Amino acid sequence: QVQLVESGGGLVQPGGSLRLSCSASGITRSITLMGWYRQAPGKQRELVADITSGGSTNYANSVKGRFTISRDNAKDTVYLQMNSLTPEDTAVYYCKVHTIGNYYWGQGTQVTVSN
Repeated sequence: QVQLVESGGGLVQPGGSLRLSCSASGITRSITLMGWYRQAPGKQRELVADITSGGSTNYANSVKGRFTISRDNAKDTVYLQMNSLTPEDTAVYYCKVHTIGNYYWGQGTQVTVSN
């Protein structure tokens, strides 16, 4: 019943930009936190950025100044604007949504940064 639908991934050249989106549906409790994680081949999943219901943001050091997380509370949607992309940003990006007492993962969307 709960679904997190991600979109916006793809292939982009170094220095380029992508905008990811994640729309949640079927969640009846208030969303307290939304965030993005990524997992590169052979590596652990890591936090990229998250945003609270109050608008407080948190970023991994590797993306500070390049990525911007935002949310549309009315649409239960979180976005990740990614600029100045490098090959090190290549990974599957996963949306995560928290409510009181539960959390949910999106299906993941592939981001590949390469010439």
